[in-house]
Amino acid sequence: MTEAIKGIKLRLYPNEKQRQQLWQMFGNDRKVWNLMLGMVKKRYKNNPSSQFVNEYGMNYLLKRLKQEYPYLRTSDATSFLVVNHNLAQSFKMLFKHRGGYPRFKSRHALRQSYTGRSTCKVIAKRRIQLPKLGGIRTSKTSYIGKAKIKQYTVSYDPTGRYYLSLQVKTEINELPKTGKAVGLDVGIADLAISSDGIKYGTFHTKWLEKQDTKWQSKYSKRKYRVTVAVRQWNHNHEDIKEDISDYQNWQRAQQQKARYQQKIANQRKDYLHKLTTNLVKQYDVIVIEDLKTKNLQKNHHLAKSIANASWYQFRTMLEYKCAWYGKQLIVVKPNYTSQICSTCGYHSGKKPLEVRAWTCSKCGTNHDRDINAAVNILHKGLKAVG
Repeated sequence: MTEAIKGIKLRLYPNEKQRQQLWQMFGNDRKVWNLMLGMVKKRYKNNPSSQFVNEYGMNYLLKRLKQEYPYLRTSDATSFLVVNHNLAQSFKMLFKHRGGYPRFKSRHALRQSYTGRSTCKVIAKRRIQLPKLGGIRTSKTSYIGKAKIKQYTVSYDPTGRYYLSLQVKTEINELPKTGKAVGLDVGIADLAISSDGIKYGTFHTKWLEKQDTKWQSKYSKRKYRVTVAVRQWNHNHEDIKEDISDYQNWQRAQQQKARYQQKIANQRKDYLHKLTTNLVKQYDVIVIEDLKTKNLQKNHHLAKSIANASWYQFRTMLEYKCAWYGKQLIVVKPNYTSQICSTCGYHSGKKPLEVRAWTCSKCGTNHDRDINAAVNILHKGLKAVG
């Protein structure tokens, strides 16, 4: 039995009063972020040699901010500590040349959220108590069980729905050992091909993708028409000015498009969860290839297919599930895995992608390209660990 940090996401159903409170909290977090960032920029502008205000210094200023802006007291106080932590981390990444300069947050952003560290507890099967909000209706809370809630995030996404993401600490039982090892070769037509000869297909949902494309087109056209109409109106009327946010038609299209996109993402994630859990249950040792997805996506002919296959997400799920359940994941370099004969080890040279099967000129073994690569990946992994 091991302790692990897990994430649980629940749907929230706030009432009208709670929705107003949530938007006030989103605004308060955004206000603190923008004030702190503005202070840091102004301090550096006035004196470039001055010392950077660290996370502790930002936290010390919160008391003064609450005195100047009393409405900040309506938020969970720990959410401002998280804001300061995130801003300090952003600057650390900037100084290490691993990220860009932090930017001010806009109230017009499609996604709004705040994160707190205060105590929240389950009070019923479909109800949870959150700081400042009280009891709020949720989807099933049975997923939480006896886990200890360490951090929570309330978010509003472009679909117009509210969600609660919980970071919990829980105990996980290791899975029984099977004594089996497998090599996995990832692909486009099939997401993963095992050294046992099993092919796991790539996730596809043609109807949802078609609907997403249709609503993306509707959204673009409607927003363009509204933009033109607003500009014409504002040009001809100096007394009354309009804004594109006054029109609902393009916003409805935007929300519908976002819902189809979220549905595709949720179904893909569900498929990957089921596949990775099944693999971890079956095998004690899993060997995969270390592919640089970002580099591979530079090929514009394959970029969409690679993104849809979600190789990175597939690998990430295998990594943490193997760590949870006491299994071993080995990552090897993919060099020449599809060119070497897995039977005799003869290097037959580079082959174009359209060649899916070939015969070894030395030993005469007929190979399926993907299964042969998976076997070579397994051999590499077992050799690496002795």
